[in-house]
Amino acid sequence: MSSIEQLNETIPNFAKDVRLNLASLLADDTLSPQRQYGLLLASAIATRNAALISAIEAAASAVMTPAAIAAAKSAASVMAMNNVYYRFVHLVSNPEYKAMPPRLRMNVIGNPGVDKSDFELWSLAVSAINGCGACVDAHEKTLRAEGVSTGVIQTAVRFAAIVQSVAVAIEAAGPAPSKATG
Repeated sequence: MSSIEQLNETIPNFAKDVRLNLASLLADDTLSPQRQYGLLLASAIATRNAALISAIEAAASAVMTPAAIAAAKSAASVMAMNNVYYRFVHLVSNPEYKAMPPRLRMNVIGNPGVDKSDFELWSLAVSAINGCGACVDAHEKTLRAEGVSTGVIQTAVRFAAIVQSVAVAIEAAGPAPSKATG
């Protein structure tokens, strides 16, 4: 049993739909293992839930190379920065900010160390979790230009949504009860 399946068993009954959705992700065979586990890992990092990140990274290490794991982590970290900045630029009414250079280093986007469409999918998923419409739109356009189908794009966002719901369910359940020793 994978660490993700073990984590899934700890999701409480009030979140039965979340449990079922996570199980469906694990059974999804429409994406390559690298694409699937990269989505799971980048999305988990975006949730900031340590238990979820740990479980998914453990499972990902069985199917992803260290370079691919690093790329998924890079997608989550660079999007954490970009999503804040570009969401601000998008939402602020003063048009002057749109003309200003962001002066943010994001070289990893041009050379992520994995297939560009995988990195873009992971970036899209993180941007969806972080609620940055400008970044979601930019990554969706890039993916479509790379020939990625709307079905795959929708699947990536579905992965992000379910991973986010798992993090919320885990947080809502509170700490696991401690076992009495004796």
